[in-house]
Amino acid sequence: MSGLFAGTPLEQPVTCERCSKPHPQCTCPRDQRTGKVLDPRDQALRIRREQRRGKFTTVVAGFAPRSARSDDLPAMLKQLKAKFATGGTIDTSNADAPALELQGDHRDRLVEYFKSLGYPAKPAGG
Repeated sequence: MSGLFAGTPLEQPVTCERCSKPHPQCTCPRDQRTGKVLDPRDQALRIRREQRRGKFTTVVAGFAPRSARSDDLPAMLKQLKAKFATGGTIDTSNADAPALELQGDHRDRLVEYFKSLGYPAKPAGG
């Protein structure tokens, strides 16, 4: 993508509207179809708990699809695992909508945590 005043001494690279870095260096989450920066308020998260083999698993779904250069789900998972002192993984069985899975029943605490980050999170299921 060429920048402003391409081919002149005044050429400027195209920058991100959120972090002001040039697009090749930007790591902000973007919509794959439109290329627009995704804010947390644009990603409606649903947090549900599932019982698997007698144990609870908390699933956080609703994250927007990520591109390879702006994937911050592993960093978020690492932070959640440390905060809630549990194990977890990223469920990539549905490539269009990745989900975070945490061991144990953390649904209510995760809803409050994601709301504090600006996500419109809601508990799902019973």
